Amino acid sequence: MQFVLFALCLPFETTLAEEGISLEGVHVVPHVQSTEMRYGKKADFSLGARVEIFLRNTSKETLTLPASTEIRLRGQTPSELLKADEWAWHDLPSAWTDPLQLPQDALTVWSWNGKRAPWGVGKQAELTLTLPNAPQPSRLKVSIDKPDVWLSAVTFLGEDDSVQPSSMSFHVANESEGTVTLVACRLWLPKSNATWRALVPQPWIRAEMIRFPQDGMIPAHERGGARVSTGPLPLTYAALEVQLTDAEGQPITAWSHQRIKREVFDISGGWVADKLGKINALQAEPYLKTLRRMHVNAGMHQEVPGYSDSDLFERYPLKYMNRLQPIIDYDTDVMLPRIHAVEFLGEPQYGGGTPVSPQDVWKAFTPYAPTRLPTSVTHSEERIWRFYAGLSDYPHYDAYRVTAPAADSWSRYDRWDGELIRWGAPLETIGEMSRSLRELNRPRPVAYWSQGAHHGWRGYGGRERSSPTPDELRLQAYHGLSSRITSLYWFNLSLRSILAYPDLMDPITRVGREIRMLEDYYLEGDATHHERILRDGKPDWDLDVIAGPRGAVLFALDLNYRADKQERVFKFGAPRDTRFQFRIPTYLNAIDEVFRVDADGLRNVDATVNDGTIVIHDEASRVAIYVAAAKPGERTRIETNRQALIAAENALDFDPGGKETDLQVLRKLHDSSTK
Repeated sequence: MQFVLFALCLPFETTLAEEGISLEGVHVVPHVQSTEMRYGKKADFSLGARVEIFLRNTSKETLTLPASTEIRLRGQTPSELLKADEWAWHDLPSAWTDPLQLPQDALTVWSWNGKRAPWGVGKQAELTLTLPNAPQPSRLKVSIDKPDVWLSAVTFLGEDDSVQPSSMSFHVANESEGTVTLVACRLWLPKSNATWRALVPQPWIRAEMIRFPQDGMIPAHERGGARVSTGPLPLTYAALEVQLTDAEGQPITAWSHQRIKREVFDISGGWVADKLGKINALQAEPYLKTLRRMHVNAGMHQEVPGYSDSDLFERYPLKYMNRLQPIIDYDTDVMLPRIHAVEFLGEPQYGGGTPVSPQDVWKAFTPYAPTRLPTSVTHSEERIWRFYAGLSDYPHYDAYRVTAPAADSWSRYDRWDGELIRWGAPLETIGEMSRSLRELNRPRPVAYWSQGAHHGWRGYGGRERSSPTPDELRLQAYHGLSSRITSLYWFNLSLRSILAYPDLMDPITRVGREIRMLEDYYLEGDATHHERILRDGKPDWDLDVIAGPRGAVLFALDLNYRADKQERVFKFGAPRDTRFQFRIPTYLNAIDEVFRVDADGLRNVDATVNDGTIVIHDEASRVAIYVAAAKPGERTRIETNRQALIAAENALDFDPGGKETDLQVLRKLHDSSTK
């Protein structure tokens, strides 16, 4: 599946209304729908688009926009469009509780998610806005156009000792037929979190931009971007305005609107706060050591007395993922470093049997908008999750490929020479879904619940093992990682689950170590290329590239696996001689070195860099990871990091995945709680 999209870039031209409201730009994210996923219900391929419009007060006074402000699109109010099932959700004044005070020259962002083709690309909508005391409505034409140039990733970065970002990295995708040149950028920020809807322009940044390529010229069908030092940024919503010019020197503007949060690659253990008799698992140091060894630093919990308020948290910190209420207790300088995200809605697409509407999800998150707390929501079904796109600051999804509940119909995948199975689904559909979620929510970062150990879900299609094998676990995780997620959540690493499948502890540790070795590439980079390689008409490899100014990580994921009829598991063959050809952005043509990376070390490979491609000859199966370093010293830095990670693992002096005596400590801990 190839996705094409995404954030619309609008020329500098603005549409002015008599009352002083101008349309400065439009950000369009066209809906996508996978053609590879299989469902019991027919998928609807009438695709809409998610739209953000950037409106500026060009009058000489503050404008007041209460919820009663008369706003119509194509003659209908937002509530009428929701009721008619034309929109999935909206964030326009009629949904708000407080009036918007928009100062002179300030910007505000309104958004909606159109469900189907009448609200998709290639369409227009006239917005009529009747301001209080205005003699007649203002009329603005909104073009829902497919973009040629867009912001493909916007990430805020900073130092480990501060929750506030101090720089940002943005990537530009140029799918026009000519070269575009990156000129300048600026942020629009509120004066305070309480006034987060009213954004004030900040100074233009030109000379301070570290552009890639250095001259800022991004050829047709290529990628580029910039890293910008900003100084400490507030944890609130902001708009990013990026100026470019086309080949004729005509101006282009790319826009984004998202919450500022310092991006950190967190690894969650899922539901870690299990009861162990009279205590909580988070009060048991052997369990905490086990999670730390697997490089887990977050979990589905909030505060656990005897852990959160003790030195155990200081030694084995696990960031919070929960409702985080009362908000006043969590939106504090002390608590913010402990927080991954607000996550409490479960899977609203299912809602325990009754789906929660996208507009109700939007409403559930509104109390968090004026805070410094990022929100996250679990998406479940690619067939319909485009309707929920854009609702949270940090969206993620859960989908597991063996012996697990699933939204898709596993027996409908004709993947293995006509053999249909019910105990598993193609592992590569994880990548398919990861790319879908990423593109629907661009340029925001996304995360993924990956299948870990789980003690339940027995009886699927006659398979006895209710968790993935080490190979199945590794491939599922890497189909997500290679699509550029920036956090990974394991489902599930409760004490009971990891004891049910101790053979997964070391594979999870290895994935965690590899993430930590390469996390700078995930955080700073962008997914720039995906390709499916066939052999004799059958899937052979998925090739993916995550690239940034530091260099690129190249992933080769093995698709030449079989569904074993007797064991009902997916099995891979021995390493085979391969020739991989990866496409990299032209700004990385001057590669210093290419080497292979895994948890056990770094090694040389036969690689040739030429004209935007890297050709690698190697023997590989399952997962092969390569680094194309743009500057000298990366190999040494990554190896030093790897050695430090191993030293930290060993310093715990506890390895239940490798030592039977340590495993028995965990078993006794669990067994004592059941007596």
